Amino acid sequence: MGEYRNKVRIIAGKYRRRLLAFPDAEGLRPTPDRVRTTLFNWLGHELDGLHCLDLFAGSGALGFEAASRGAQRVVMIERERKAVAALKASRELLAAHEVDIMGGDALSYLKTTRDRFDLIFLDPPFSQDLLPALLPLLPRLLNEGGRVYAEAAKFPPLAGWLVLKEGVAGMVHYALLQKPAPDGAL
Repeated sequence: MGEYRNKVRIIAGKYRRRLLAFPDAEGLRPTPDRVRTTLFNWLGHELDGLHCLDLFAGSGALGFEAASRGAQRVVMIERERKAVAALKASRELLAAHEVDIMGGDALSYLKTTRDRFDLIFLDPPFSQDLLPALLPLLPRLLNEGGRVYAEAAKFPPLAGWLVLKEGVAGMVHYALLQKPAPDGAL
């Protein structure tokens, strides 16, 4: 962990105030503390028993924060090898047994997994404009009432998604989304 100069802080929960190191990598930009605080205020401070997916995990800021706040399982997907190594070192440092880390492509994972989740963190590299390709793949992975947190430089049309909350911090647009139930009820 000492080889990385970048650090991100866990805000609350059982891993509160712990610093996690991550490497320099193209497109890797952790969700800022201010935005994470807002997100977890929206979600509720405790995520007891939830199953979470952190696509494009990068520094692991979102996934480790969810684990810290009681998520039962957090699956992190990351393609960058140095970032995967740092995520594994962070998991070891925290003894975060509820976190599964998979090296590989997020799009491939979405197309092949049979896992289902209560909460999906979707924070792809902004330069790749992946939200239009990713959002249609998510509904089959969501449990009833499941939500998606998304970040982007600019959101594509969100037809078919209910925007529960949204905000802007600098150049980061972020939103909490949910698929409406077939009868229109949440």
